[in-house]
Amino acid sequence: MTVSYTLKVAEARFGGFSGLLLRWRGSIYKLLYKEFLLFIALYALLSITYRLLLTQEQRHVYAQVARYCNRSADLIPLSFVLGFYVTLVVNRWWAQYTSIPLPDQLMCVISASVHGVDQRGRLLRRTLIRYANLASVLVLRSVSTRVLKRFPTMEHVVDAGFMSQEERKKFESLKSDFNKYWIPCVWFTNLAAQARRDGRIRDDIALCLLLEELNKYRAKCSMLFHYDWISIPLVYTQVVTIAVYSFFGLSLVGRQFVEPEAGPAKPREPLEPGQEAASALGDLDMYVPLTTLLQFFFYAGWLKVAEQIINPFGEDDDDFETNQLIDRNLQVSLLSVDDMYQNLPPAEKDLYWDEDSAQPPYTVATAAEALRPSFLGSTFNLRVSDDPEQNVQVEASPGSARPLPATQTPLLGHFLAAGAPSPAISLRTFGRARGAPRTPHLLRFRAEESGDPEAADRIEEASVGSEDEAREP
Repeated sequence: MTVSYTLKVAEARFGGFSGLLLRWRGSIYKLLYKEFLLFIALYALLSITYRLLLTQEQRHVYAQVARYCNRSADLIPLSFVLGFYVTLVVNRWWAQYTSIPLPDQLMCVISASVHGVDQRGRLLRRTLIRYANLASVLVLRSVSTRVLKRFPTMEHVVDAGFMSQEERKKFESLKSDFNKYWIPCVWFTNLAAQARRDGRIRDDIALCLLLEELNKYRAKCSMLFHYDWISIPLVYTQVVTIAVYSFFGLSLVGRQFVEPEAGPAKPREPLEPGQEAASALGDLDMYVPLTTLLQFFFYAGWLKVAEQIINPFGEDDDDFETNQLIDRNLQVSLLSVDDMYQNLPPAEKDLYWDEDSAQPPYTVATAAEALRPSFLGSTFNLRVSDDPEQNVQVEASPGSARPLPATQTPLLGHFLAAGAPSPAISLRTFGRARGAPRTPHLLRFRAEESGDPEAADRIEEASVGSEDEAREP
């Protein structure tokens, strides 16, 4: 059964994920503790052998081998190989979940398209949706160990009500060397065509829509079967497994705390009192390789994650709950096509019938959310310049537009001459110009087009006045 902890992480808070570390079911501890204990036992065995059973000469040889193994382990691209593989497995895991057939769309189309309140109409609707559920049960028996243990034979499928004895005889009479999960889908199409001829389906458009939904449902059954058939190439899984095991095999030897390597003799330099004490201690001789154990926990745990979800139709803690899914699909689909057919509540005026805008009430715990503006766009609070010159609409004409006045930026003013114009406009000087708009010829052109001579004269006077002000020192 899937381990769900969604409610526990609904809010980000201090130590939010820390509470999940104490869980056992579905945890990395449950998956990895056997391999972890084996690694610790082998490491302790080699450490005891080196410290207590080897002679001085044998220790020297072992130390050389350990240093070689430690250098060799760093040559394995474990992070790259393992990370790419786990990403591939996770994507495949989610794609398999989305391929599980659900009858929700199909049952709505059946309820809307197959008419009749009599026993014949009810029988048609229930039989159609039962055929769809039967197809999903047959394909899940082929890929899920849980479903196969629940329905080990076709007799168990009959006893569960997904198939009648006559349908079982028809099913077993059709000889095929391949999986026959598609047979109920063919029964569905033939029965839908018969309902169209009998007038239970009133037009060809409804029949076409019904068959389209069935084809989508059947395509998911087929895709689920193909995911079970086509696995991730075995060679890739082998490469990743060998990389992880060889890395930690080398680490068992290479990460032992051995005697330091003897280097060439060097002239002794004077040391400070604290340095003399540190030199006398040398490297720490730790009996427990903490960082190596953490590394094993991370990398081997990563491989265990891929091992668990590469086939989510098994019986692990986090595998898909296929049996519960079958129960849910059958119950919901039969309710929708039978008990809910033409069983409608009376149509009534809603609560906001006479109101211009509907505003549902909030509780005290959520009232503060209504005070914050939303769905207004990211520029809602952007402050726009109040200068009317910046809001004048002009026509962008590269051939006739006058260039912007040359202004001096504060940064370039330190490097250029005092009177040298700058091609840029600083934020400090932007929008400080006063007087008439800087594009009077465009405004004059608009005024002439509008046929208002007085507006054109006013624009001419304003432009002449602004030019006189610009010439004044």
